Amino acid sequence: ADKKKSALLGALNAVQHENKGFLTEALMDSVADYMGLAKIEVYEVASFYSMYELKPVAKHNVAICTNISCMLMGSQSIVDHVEEKLSIKLGESTADGRIYLKVEEECLAACAGGPMMQVNHVYYENLTPEKVDEILDGLN
Repeated sequence: ADKKKSALLGALNAVQHENKGFLTEALMDSVADYMGLAKIEVYEVASFYSMYELKPVAKHNVAICTNISCMLMGSQSIVDHVEEKLSIKLGESTADGRIYLKVEEECLAACAGGPMMQVNHVYYENLTPEKVDEILDGLN
């Protein structure tokens, strides 16, 4: 009972994933009620962390790490490749609503495996343009 807050990130991840990639106020309220937390505690967490979306974006959420470690290993070329491939810029969704390319991620904590990206909470490391194409083309 005294460790409820430690489960909040996981709970929000699960709820967001089941709701097509974003959280609503009603869903956050439900999480708060279920976990016995104040609603404001849930809102604070959901609005602070970049892994949570508070509005609809797209079916698949793609985040490319651009922190210094990944940058030194070529993350900008991966960002450029993805933007060109999908015909969108960071912070935009494809016209068909299939893929959302998150605004630059400061760090996804996989520094030894850069450049890396996260797609729907799954990490992909040591990226090349070919590897990125395979991953993105495999999304339905």
